[in-house]
Amino acid sequence: MRAIFVLFDTLNRHMLECYGGTRLPTPNFRRLAERCVTFDNHHVGSLPCMPARRDLLTGRLNFMHRSWGPLEPFDRALPRLLHTAGVYSHLVTDHYHYFEIGGAGYHNTFTSFEFHRGQEGDPCNALVAPPLEQWRQQYHPAQFSDSPRDIRFHNMANREEVHSEADFSSVKCFDSAEKFIAANKDADNWFLQIETFDPHEPFHAPERLKARFPTGYDGPIRDWPPYAKVSEETAEADEMRAGYMALLTHCDEQLGRLLDTMDANDMWRDTMLIVSTDHGFLTGEHDWWAKNRMPAYREIEHIPLFIHHPAHAGEAGTRRMALTQTPDLMPTLLDAFACPIPPSVRARSLLPALADPAETGHEAVLFGYFGGAINITDGRHTYFRYPPDLMDQELYQYTLMPCHMLTPFTEAELSGATLVGGIEYCENLPVLKIPVVPQSPWYNSHGPAAMEPHGALLFDIETDPAQQSPLADAALHARMEALLVAQMRRNDAPPEAFARLGLAEGC
Repeated sequence: MRAIFVLFDTLNRHMLECYGGTRLPTPNFRRLAERCVTFDNHHVGSLPCMPARRDLLTGRLNFMHRSWGPLEPFDRALPRLLHTAGVYSHLVTDHYHYFEIGGAGYHNTFTSFEFHRGQEGDPCNALVAPPLEQWRQQYHPAQFSDSPRDIRFHNMANREEVHSEADFSSVKCFDSAEKFIAANKDADNWFLQIETFDPHEPFHAPERLKARFPTGYDGPIRDWPPYAKVSEETAEADEMRAGYMALLTHCDEQLGRLLDTMDANDMWRDTMLIVSTDHGFLTGEHDWWAKNRMPAYREIEHIPLFIHHPAHAGEAGTRRMALTQTPDLMPTLLDAFACPIPPSVRARSLLPALADPAETGHEAVLFGYFGGAINITDGRHTYFRYPPDLMDQELYQYTLMPCHMLTPFTEAELSGATLVGGIEYCENLPVLKIPVVPQSPWYNSHGPAAMEPHGALLFDIETDPAQQSPLADAALHARMEALLVAQMRRNDAPPEAFARLGLAEGC
């Protein structure tokens, strides 16, 4: 068995033609769907970027125990498990968050890895005396910074190194994938993960693709939406949306290169292919840009998934309604390589769904951000359950790796830490239980202070797919609350997770 996993970042399901999108052509995603089983009811788990990747490697949710952070020593990571079964794993990525303090340990689990630099604020191009006045004229004020260590500063520096399409790091990722396949197409027992930061913001796309989406905007470069309510003039907002569509078109073209390689080498007969993303992105829906701040609406949490397996090639072009989510990909790959699935895994293999269109998947799945709402869908309804007061809740991080995205935990956080054991989620190892405090660097950037407060929101996706009309049905609220509690218990939620949402653990 050989397997390829393509992971795009911020790939909007609803914009792909094979999922009903009409805004732009995505011919290679259409072509992919013709070769694969397309999953129609696939959802996120832990959000955003690195929490999602921890789900992918471990087959279980982490957002009820931990914010953005490193891989934990007690995590049973997919590439390590494949290694014990004699499977070679290789990661090709331009996702620079792996190489920050809060991404420690992920890429090291692979047998080998390649990192192509230059995305977003990756601090890789050293300009001690940058052309600040040129940049000030070239970029919109919201994208300009004259301060080193600011991601906007580094983004401008990185763009100075992009002179042709070959210089885009996403192109280099697929170049490396082609090189890996050329060198190993006759070998067996390997797993290749191709991962590109695109189409994540900023929406820096080749000029020829931007030209396909003209807008009325006439100003400096504006392709980086804020994590905020939409407040821009129409032309400026349209320019940012057009940037996303141009970058999505770029991703479609890169995917096409991989499909061409698989065709040319007759790889469909002996190579598994999975294509998905970590989450979506709001481009003005619900009057919001981006993610994190607002509820995890469908545009963010309902994500694409395509799977080809040689043993189920006859199912190519078919679709599945099984309820699935991000952590399921880990046991699916273990299953494909005939590796045992650890008892700590709460997700389930999707191979049975490939074989049987009637497979229903999970009864319900949880998803969310640490410190915010805990959300659930049963495939028909989505239920967002927020704490009564985001700024006043009992909340702890369970970790042996006390690091945020960019910094270690502060003294204010660590001063309240205790060592606790007997937690099944932590493999019953002693771990730090660290209280969340407002002094945390995460608290204001990704945590409770950055989130819009809500109560409980319930939507019927069948009758209200755009989630515009919350339901007040008391009986349905009670049913979804009971389902939420049951799924939290199944996924080893800590006791305070129930209390902070005003839930009875034994419900």
